[in-house]
Amino acid sequence: MTGASGAALKGQLDAVFLDRDGTINAKAPEGAYIWSPRQVRLLPGAGGAVRRLNQAGVLVLVVSNQRGVALGHMTMADVAAVNAELGRRLRRYGAKVDAFYVCPHETGTCDCRKPAPGLLLQACRDHPKLRPERCVMVGDSESDVRAGLAAGCRAVRLGAPGTASEAEAVYASLATTVAALLPED
Repeated sequence: MTGASGAALKGQLDAVFLDRDGTINAKAPEGAYIWSPRQVRLLPGAGGAVRRLNQAGVLVLVVSNQRGVALGHMTMADVAAVNAELGRRLRRYGAKVDAFYVCPHETGTCDCRKPAPGLLLQACRDHPKLRPERCVMVGDSESDVRAGLAAGCRAVRLGAPGTASEAEAVYASLATTVAALLPED
């Protein structure tokens, strides 16, 4: 699917699973990794979008592959420091992430690396009131979309108009996605 009307996305929403890099935070160049808090750059509108989800009572759960740990480019302490900085930057907008879930593994070695649904399923176990069918996975890659669908969630892909995807909808940014997910104020 390459797009959808916002009306199609509205409905009861327990949580939004967000990929980190390329969804909330600017992505590193191809083949590089975000390993330092100094590299954190919120994408335009991301802070306001997360705040809007918070204000609506929707859990915001970040689910992020961090293969750079397995490759030795960074440590889990580096990932935690980046996540903490992302949290600090979001707080400047009155926004917060309720929890971070990270896969530090190499491709094909676990059930938590997206497109596998392990991170999302763990979050659902940690938050037993979540119903996957009332959750949405938002990310900038098809592996994000596939993880959401495999966990029983709806999925939105971030991309340019015309981006082909298995997602329910494709939007240009997190801000436009949240506008489609939440009823008008």
